[in-house]
Order: sequence, then C-alpha cells, then structure tokens
Amino acid sequence: MINNTNLQKIFENQILWIALITFLVNQVLKLIIFYFSERKWNIHRFIGMGGMPSTHSALAICVTTVIGLSEGGDSALFALSLVISFIIMADAAGVRRETGEQAKVLNKILLEFFEEHKIRDKRFKELIGHTPFEVIVGALIGFVLGVFLFYCWNSYAG
Repeated sequence: MINNTNLQKIFENQILWIALITFLVNQVLKLIIFYFSERKWNIHRFIGMGGMPSTHSALAICVTTVIGLSEGGDSALFALSLVISFIIMADAAGVRRETGEQAKVLNKILLEFFEEHKIRDKRFKELIGHTPFEVIVGALIGFVLGVFLFYCWNSYAG
C-alpha cells in the first residue's frame, strides 16, 4: 500500500532523480545533434525513439553507475543492474535496430508496389533502434552523468 511516507520516499529517491536528469539531458542532446546534422528542428527527436545518442543506454548505465557508487560494485543489486543494462544495450543495437531496418524495407515495398492502390496510409516507424556507436555514446553519457550527478548530489546533501 502506498501511503504519504512511501510516496515521499519515491520523490526523494536519488537514483530516480539522477535518471530523470540523465533522460532530459540525453533527449536535449539528441534534439541538438539532429538539428546540426539535418539543419532543422524536429520535436519528435526529443520524444521519439532511436537516434544519436541512445537514451536507453544512457539511462541503463547511469542507473547502474549510481547503484555501483552507492551500493558498491560487489552488491547483488549492482550485478543485476549491470546485466540488465547489457541486455538493454544489446536489444537497442540488435533486435530494435533490425526492426527499424525491416520497417524501411516494408515502407519502400508499400510505396513502390501499392502506390496506385493506397492500401495503407500509415508508414511503419523506421527509427527504432540504434547503431552500436549510438549505444556506446549513450552509455558513456550515462556513465559520466551518473558519476557527476551522484557526486554533486552527495556533496550538496552532505
């Protein structure tokens, strides 16, 4: 049961706040990088999946880093978080990326083959996964922000 004390603890959870800040920073970076590469603003880069850098990787590694710093590298929680982070990053660069590549092919088939018949108005999302480079950059951002925010939070609080 959630009471006021439990709810207050959720809002005081250092790891959740650091993860939220990391999410926002990473999404803003994604928006800025898209602007410089395409020379146009696209708010979907802020709220959408895929692209540079990987927010999934940044969040996973950020949380793992903060758990490691607060609980210790030998804790079961850190080990679990690290394993889940690797699964998330492998999925982002593997299965989800392949899904995006398949969507590109399907969209092309629908556009070329069924152009006259208008079978489908909606296109499949193509930017779903990440390249390995986008995953690595996201992980580095997550690590750096995790360490930086953890020490800022704890030097300010204590």
